[in-house]
Amino acid sequence: MPPPTAAPVQHEVPPGPRAQPRARPHADVAAFGLPFWCTYLANSLMMVAISLLYRYGDFVSFLGGTEVDLGWLVAAGMVGSLLMRLAQGVGIDTYGPRRIWLWSSALFIVSCGGHVWITEVHGVPIYLLRILFQTSAAGFFGASITYISGRAPISRMAEVIGTLGTSGFVGMMLGTSLGDQLLNYARLDRNHVDHMFEAATLLAIAAYAFSWLATRGHPLPVKRRRMPVIWLLKRYHPGAVLWAGVAMGFGLGLPGVFLTRYAAELEIPKLAVFFWVYAPTAFLTRMAIRRMPARYGIRPMIVLGLSSLALGMLLFLVVHREWQFVFPAVFIGVAHAFSFPAVVAGGSGVFPIRYRGLGTTLMLAMFDLGNLVGMPAVGEMLHGFGRAGLHRYPAMFISVAGLLALVAALYAWLERKALRRV
Repeated sequence: MPPPTAAPVQHEVPPGPRAQPRARPHADVAAFGLPFWCTYLANSLMMVAISLLYRYGDFVSFLGGTEVDLGWLVAAGMVGSLLMRLAQGVGIDTYGPRRIWLWSSALFIVSCGGHVWITEVHGVPIYLLRILFQTSAAGFFGASITYISGRAPISRMAEVIGTLGTSGFVGMMLGTSLGDQLLNYARLDRNHVDHMFEAATLLAIAAYAFSWLATRGHPLPVKRRRMPVIWLLKRYHPGAVLWAGVAMGFGLGLPGVFLTRYAAELEIPKLAVFFWVYAPTAFLTRMAIRRMPARYGIRPMIVLGLSSLALGMLLFLVVHREWQFVFPAVFIGVAHAFSFPAVVAGGSGVFPIRYRGLGTTLMLAMFDLGNLVGMPAVGEMLHGFGRAGLHRYPAMFISVAGLLALVAALYAWLERKALRRV
């Protein structure tokens, strides 16, 4: 259900014979067919690789870097990702999701493999590889989500995206467990670091194979005159959901970047407990609420997601032992389950099907923007709180929770105000 500031969905296809495409009934039936499950496997394998690299903070520390270095590395990668998002969206709509998907898979393989030659945290090569890593991951998921959402009617888009999203939770559990096996704080050396990137490379190669199978035989899009991107963004502007996407990207991205360093500060050697609770919680919640968008709309889902995310940040304060990661994991998992399909469907669903690639990548770009702004801010916060004599991580989690709660309240107010204008 699109936000009230967007163009009504029923007008997204021009009137006439093409306003009732013959593919719509077929899309409803085929939404969960063989291509969907090949996509599911491809996304799962890719998320195993990405979740394995949640240990990237250990790699940076091994090279002599700090949380500030880690934050700016992630931000540099997000700059590349953001610069490519709209280009990828136009590329998907012009050349089809298959080409963008497979090219992104190949570049992701290169980015993972290239890290085995990195020896300096402040050199240009590590920044270039991080940019390639995050840009290719953005292209992979942007193309796969666009491909799958294009096979489903708008009424079921959030359900299909949400179901596909459970592949990420499966990959997250497996990847973080594999990371705990390959890396250990007590005996971290170059071989362990290299094994992490080699494993990620092999997983990405397997993901490429399933991506090829998922899109085999997929036709190229019909060539037509393309409207200017700026005009399209003005015409189909999603509204306040954009800012909700920025906040969600920031909050959901934070554990994957800084949790390794927080655990090290607490002298907790393993992270799998957090992700093995986070992922099943998000998976089960996602399946339980998969029809909620069609019944209640995306607005309550986003408000609930942001509120749960803020509470999850506060619950990091109670963590002193490994098993206590359960508390923040539950609430952040619920937040992920509510927010991601609601934000993506709420923003991309206002675009016509022929511009769905642009709409999808726009919303994913908002998640990237949250990481671009948030991760360096967190790194600098930790540095500043430490210099001020405060407990660094507790002060940071309190600050982030307050910011997320403020965004939730602001989003609810803006949406209520927009409804009154309708």
